[in-house]
Amino acid sequence: MTQMYDNNRLQQWNDIIDDAIKLRRQLHQSPELRWEEEQTATTIRNLLDKAGIAWRPCAGTGTIATLAPDATGRHIGLRGDIDGLPIKEQSGMDWSSQKDGLMHACGHDGHTATLIAAAQWLKANEEELSGPVSLIFQPAEEGGHGAREVIKDAGTAGVEEIYGWHNWPNFPFGSAVCPDGAVMGANGRFSIEITGSGGHSSQPDLCKDPVLAAAAITMNLQQIVSRRLPPHTPAVVSVTSIDAPSGRTVIPDTARLGGSIRAADTAVRDEMNRMIEEIVQDTARSYGVTAAVEAVPHYDATVNHAAQATKMRQALQQEFGEQWQAAGQPMPIMASEDFSYYLNDIPGAFALVGANDGEAAHNEPCHSPRYDFNDRLIPIIVRIFSTLVGVTSPDINHSAHESYERSA
Repeated sequence: MTQMYDNNRLQQWNDIIDDAIKLRRQLHQSPELRWEEEQTATTIRNLLDKAGIAWRPCAGTGTIATLAPDATGRHIGLRGDIDGLPIKEQSGMDWSSQKDGLMHACGHDGHTATLIAAAQWLKANEEELSGPVSLIFQPAEEGGHGAREVIKDAGTAGVEEIYGWHNWPNFPFGSAVCPDGAVMGANGRFSIEITGSGGHSSQPDLCKDPVLAAAAITMNLQQIVSRRLPPHTPAVVSVTSIDAPSGRTVIPDTARLGGSIRAADTAVRDEMNRMIEEIVQDTARSYGVTAAVEAVPHYDATVNHAAQATKMRQALQQEFGEQWQAAGQPMPIMASEDFSYYLNDIPGAFALVGANDGEAAHNEPCHSPRYDFNDRLIPIIVRIFSTLVGVTSPDINHSAHESYERSA
């Protein structure tokens, strides 16, 4: 929702956005890995205290802030993730990471700063809220199942619908996706240890070669997608490592494989794990070796609920205009998100919002060492969050772009 504001209200908005951009760059300089976000949590909590917003710790380094707790309307949750990645930054930005080997390479610094800005703006307009709002600053999204732990620690208690987002450099700035149904895929990982009998490379007949078996297993696993699943089923099987160290004239005793799988549907992911076990064991027997398989499901597919996805799409269209949807993008994206835990429990929606405005660091994919979050997204998402909870905010044409340009 937008409306014209007097100069004082516009200045308040601009100050919040400017501060959020500065905060984002500050957070970018001090990334912390999953479950280690102590400094980040302290920063979040101090800013909430300064704004007069009640909060409590949740799931260790997580924080749940609450607005309008006594309002009688629907209780809405808004989520931002806070953890970084073990990546050495190469973006060249003035605000590059000051921690060697650690980086905010997925934009969680931007997600956190955006949720802080939303908290500040909603607090300033708390009287407009018809129902309670929970602001979920979630740890350990990057493989740590942080959302699951937030739910276990009652971080979503009472929440009736929930919304989240992720910046997406693959999409043009000003576009987004938020389908009914799956928006991001399910994933899993596997590790395989093949045991044979080593010996001299000149006498392979006296050996049971685990390297040859590993190569055959790698090739045979590809039949899961090409031959075992229906052609219209989105799925990926990637063997990403083969480890069988030995001398050039030595056939080793063991070889190890590792990799990951992706699927549009959680049930398909689980069936793929069964197929991996079957194919590995059958192939191992045919090569006279044995194999131990560990196939571990990770995050479920992130599946939007239709009613909440409709609300999110309406907010996106209001922000970006009629042509807001990223064209030609098949759904779901095969990356995965632990926001799936929330959507398994609570009606809600998750959107991917385009970040690529032509700036070099803004078209680098997430998890690239050259990536940087696009700060122009901050006021946009604050307005979208505000719309979802029924709070008015200034129009982009007379505040947000100006604020970004002042702080850039």
